[in-house]
Amino acid sequence: MKEFGENAAYRDEDLPRLEMYGGPWAALIPTLVFILVLVWLSVYERASISGFLVGGWLALAIGMLLAKNRRQFSDSVIRGLSDKTGVVVIAAFIFAGVFGALLSNSGLVDGLLWVGLELGVTGAAFVSLAFVLTCIFATGVGTSVGTYLAVLPILYPAGVALGADPTILAVAILAGGSFGDNLAPISDSTISSAYTAQAEMGDVVRTRLPLTLVSALGSLIVFALFGGGGEITHTPDESSVGPLGLIMLIPFIVVVGLAMAKRHIITALIWGSIIGLIIGLITGLMSPTELFSLPAERGGSTGIIEDGITGVYAPVVFVLFILAVAQLLKESGLMGLILSSLEKRAAKDVKGTELSIFGITLLFTVPLGANAPAILLVGPTIGRPLGVRQNLAPARIANLMDCAANTIFYVLPWHNAVIVWYSTLLIISDRHDIFAPSIGSAFLNPYAWILILVMLFSIFTGWNRKYAAPVSSV
Repeated sequence: MKEFGENAAYRDEDLPRLEMYGGPWAALIPTLVFILVLVWLSVYERASISGFLVGGWLALAIGMLLAKNRRQFSDSVIRGLSDKTGVVVIAAFIFAGVFGALLSNSGLVDGLLWVGLELGVTGAAFVSLAFVLTCIFATGVGTSVGTYLAVLPILYPAGVALGADPTILAVAILAGGSFGDNLAPISDSTISSAYTAQAEMGDVVRTRLPLTLVSALGSLIVFALFGGGGEITHTPDESSVGPLGLIMLIPFIVVVGLAMAKRHIITALIWGSIIGLIIGLITGLMSPTELFSLPAERGGSTGIIEDGITGVYAPVVFVLFILAVAQLLKESGLMGLILSSLEKRAAKDVKGTELSIFGITLLFTVPLGANAPAILLVGPTIGRPLGVRQNLAPARIANLMDCAANTIFYVLPWHNAVIVWYSTLLIISDRHDIFAPSIGSAFLNPYAWILILVMLFSIFTGWNRKYAAPVSSV
């Protein structure tokens, strides 16, 4: 993106060297501590972004003890916290949080369910429709976690009642959330990948669309083939849902359209929120007091806008820790060593480079409880520097990282999205006295596995690969 100026890629020699006891590789210890805390919380099913903050604090505390010059360490941390890419990501998170909260509370889910009920779909057809509706909703709100909390209480019991296979239906909703996280211009992974790769958001969404649509189409076929077989018990009460909420697709279309038109994502989000507020108030989907009002008691919520902002508080602080730890990896010289090794071995040509970016991002995603942090670690330190050396387009670099981060992240049971999906599923199943599949059913998520195959095909054949435009000399 133009606002990043000439700092197109991280160069180790441009940064002051932070000497560590034990050499550059000692800088990996704080990162490992960070990861171990995330894995520990996740294995014991206590994963949460707020809990992960402890790992960030411990990582920096240990990093200080390993640094030979404590003042230089502190300066390095401050440089990481003030990184312009990180600031843009944080700002985008805040405005995306408000926009997502507006859509989540506007009745859009009811409107999407109304479509399915009006069409009279049952069994595998309902599973397929649930996948499509979840994809649309998740792309609109930009958060898979928020999507699961919003759509599972409606789509899961409705689908089971209409003869859907409970396990495949649950997996379809899981897959729809991963699609939205992968594609939505307001999702944390899309924002992180675009800005760490210094790509235009419109270019990212436009070039990622074929990759995600092919993966979604393959998933849809799976759901159509295996989603039926359940027993039809009754038809849900259609009086509780209606088409009015569908009008909230307008602000979603506005945000996507402005992003595709290369408007700044923050501008797009503000316009989308303003239009959403106006539509919600005019139609009665939202009341002024729901948006903002004096809380009943001190400390209570003032409304949807506050909820949207406070909902991203922990992710914002988490990003700050990631930026600080990543800066230590840079200034210790460790990333320079890794880049040099990759260039000599794996990243000799464009295929090797793309495989390295994709594979390293995927590996970083495995132990982490959230996918955006993996992108924030890999993007500025490995992803973009390697991609620039092969003249890959920024959007292509972003897509390699984002698609990697949205594959097995939606399969492994210690990841926060899978945990929220399954926890919500258990609550809904208990409330309606219906079957709940095991958390291991997340491994059946076809979108994750098909996306890996699609990306490998793209890397080896060059399909959808874009190169950076040559810089014209004046």
